[in-house]
Amino acid sequence: MKVEGVRLYGVKDIRLEEFELPELKEDEILLKIICNGIAMSTLKEITLAQRHLRVPKNIFRKPILIGHEFAGVIERVGAKWREEYHEGERYVIVPEIPHQIESPGYSYPYFGGAATYCIIPGNVIEKGCLLHYDGDSFFEPAIAQALYSIAGSFHSNYHIKPGSHEHISGIREGGNTIILGGCGPMGMMAISYVLQMEKKPKRLVITDTNNDRIEKARRLISMQEAARCGVELTYINPSIFEDPVPVLLAMTEEKGYDDVFVYAPPKNVAEIGNRIMAYDGCMNIYAATADKDYRAGMNIYGSHYLKTKLIGSSGGIRSDMEEALQLIRDKKINPALNITHVGGIDAIVDATLNLKKMQGEKKIIYNQIHMPLTAIEDFYILGKKDPRFKKLADVCDQHGGYWNKDAEDVLLENF
Repeated sequence: MKVEGVRLYGVKDIRLEEFELPELKEDEILLKIICNGIAMSTLKEITLAQRHLRVPKNIFRKPILIGHEFAGVIERVGAKWREEYHEGERYVIVPEIPHQIESPGYSYPYFGGAATYCIIPGNVIEKGCLLHYDGDSFFEPAIAQALYSIAGSFHSNYHIKPGSHEHISGIREGGNTIILGGCGPMGMMAISYVLQMEKKPKRLVITDTNNDRIEKARRLISMQEAARCGVELTYINPSIFEDPVPVLLAMTEEKGYDDVFVYAPPKNVAEIGNRIMAYDGCMNIYAATADKDYRAGMNIYGSHYLKTKLIGSSGGIRSDMEEALQLIRDKKINPALNITHVGGIDAIVDATLNLKKMQGEKKIIYNQIHMPLTAIEDFYILGKKDPRFKKLADVCDQHGGYWNKDAEDVLLENF
């Protein structure tokens, strides 16, 4: 069958094109993709292209589908899986496939989210990476693939049980946690996640060098809301200080931070994080650059005497995805808060290439339609000439100006 999709051929060489999918094998499943999120990690992927660990070397001859935050419905089921999966069921993908570096959106010619349809290989299904989804929207499970990696990062941190070599998984309960560069889309989702955790920190500090983003974060997740969840939340711009380290340490009574999360790629951010760790502190490098020679200075003395630990995380495991979906299903986290732009499959190339330069936060794509990437706040203006946008504007206005399931229905029915 012919499908439409965005494929990677080389460094920043992505193309929206029509191509043929092969015949479905008995151990494969054909997916119809409804919604696909555009991730900053995809921009890093296409910037590195063949030099990326997950991307094959021969993409110029055999291009791969990009996109790893996607959801939709099962279109066709190979004979092997007909007892377990059924046509028309909704699904969500766990992008991090156990025991391999290859993943959707990075490594496969026919398995990625930036297409109208894709094929999920049999071994991926065998590893439990195709989950049934019983929700009623498509954007929520697509965004859940971002939330699951946040959950995975918080579960990846660890500390030492005193008097033993036993590792305690997760952040320190009742301790000090900081997210450096935490007012972007992923950082905001991380704040929401922390406030819903069972084992919360006592103090959560969020830094960002952009005052507008800080103010928006304060509006979306206030200190009062955090206090009701039992967390002392503080937002701070470290760039206003010549050296922010003493200021950040003073906020912990000089104890330092048990858990440091680096959500911004500049190396000085990681170096600040390394300097503010507490005894037995754990720093998680969650954001990186497309530079494979990315280095930062680390305090080896502190690692030796203060038992500090440096780890990194990317993606998560199946239980992280199940947790993310449950948080969304229970309305404990609203994934729509960070969505600022919506578009069709024809918007993917430009939006991905220019993601760093574009205004707004999270951009989502509906693959079955053609529509320019459009800011939600522009719906009313566009609605003066196009009644479809007027409908979208009205529905979003009914939900506080945010994207929602009703708006998704209007979009899919009218575009």
